[in-house]
Amino acid sequence: MELLFEILKFALSLAVLIVSAELLVRYSEKLGLSLGVPQFIVGITIISAGTSLPELATSIFSIAKGEAGVVAGNVVGSNIANILLVVGITTVIVKRVEIKRSLIRLDLPLLLGASAILILALVDGTFSVMEAVVSLIGFVVYLIYSITQHKDTFQEKEEKLLKTLKQEKRPPFKWYYLGIVVIAAMTLYFSADFTINSVIAIGGILNIDTAVIAITAIAIGTSLPELIVSALAARRGNFDIALGNILGSNIFNGLMIMGVSGLIATELPVQPSVLIIGVPFLIIATISLLFSGIERKFYNFEGAFYLLLYVLFIGQLFTSSQLTL
Repeated sequence: MELLFEILKFALSLAVLIVSAELLVRYSEKLGLSLGVPQFIVGITIISAGTSLPELATSIFSIAKGEAGVVAGNVVGSNIANILLVVGITTVIVKRVEIKRSLIRLDLPLLLGASAILILALVDGTFSVMEAVVSLIGFVVYLIYSITQHKDTFQEKEEKLLKTLKQEKRPPFKWYYLGIVVIAAMTLYFSADFTINSVIAIGGILNIDTAVIAITAIAIGTSLPELIVSALAARRGNFDIALGNILGSNIFNGLMIMGVSGLIATELPVQPSVLIIGVPFLIIATISLLFSGIERKFYNFEGAFYLLLYVLFIGQLFTSSQLTL
């Protein structure tokens, strides 16, 4: 009965975490627009980080609860889920995804670089402060690149948004925008706290390493925003947004979340399940995405292959956890 209660608490708190993150992003965008902040600045800072807010919140709270090992599992698991699960499901639904050459020529190499930094930092079993600093520097470079390369894209988005609102100038400031942002931020805080508490409790009851729960349950749950955004974008024909969302989220996870968490904890341990199973599957997932991207087309059979790899990944994790009991 206790296990059922903790599972329900975990599911509910994770759902609230995702919804509060989505509201925080949506109304932060509206607030920025009403205050005259250029849309491309809002997009690069708030929106690009928006779908990764659940991962960031749970990582910070895991450190506060003395479960720093959850961080690497959360990030690695989320990045694997974003590629194999989200891209897999999106491609199966849409059947064929075509993307622009610029996204593959420019953004995909950035993902490869960010993934390489993450993997090299994890292979020794710890994530140090120096590695955290390098990761944050890498993220700053990514931001500068995004601002210079994608400024026109965000300006076009702003013009379309204003046209949709049938306004020639930015909408007026509304206090309830600020109120929703504050409430959503507070809800994000408490729901992340409950989520990590539930993970610790479930791990104790089942005698399973919390890193295994982080790399599976938390990773899948916190990847739901990416899945929703990418699937909807792909169905509407916005394939570049669908894949760009995944690339940006993985870069943010690997550089920003690990960087911030590494500075807070001073040293993050990497659990054996993450090192032995998670890292190799992250390499496989990233290389698979690279080969699919070279042709600039993703077919449904590739999506099915991605999903099969993800099922294999989950099976390997739980088989390994059972052997260590």
